Amino acid sequence: MSEPNTEPRVLPEPGGPPKGSIWVRGLMMLIFAILIGLAQTVLHALTVVQFVLMVFDKGKPNAQIASFGTSLGGWLAKAAAFQTAQSEAKPWPFEA
Repeated sequence: MSEPNTEPRVLPEPGGPPKGSIWVRGLMMLIFAILIGLAQTVLHALTVVQFVLMVFDKGKPNAQIASFGTSLGGWLAKAAAFQTAQSEAKPWPFEA
């Protein structure tokens, strides 16, 4: 059984025919800009919480925070790829 293609779809070269409305994409880019700002705030808060927990637990990181941070980083990478038009794939909550 072959695995589904998980590679992001690359946009056509500049000057090529756009897929869908450019205004819809602009709206989505604005929404993701807001969501990226929110995600960065969450990341900063978790960084402080993780550090405080490590201070009191002899340097041992909290596994749940570390795992969530990895997931959040993956989402940020997908959002950045969409924002910079490297990919047409929208991250959660708008993924197809």
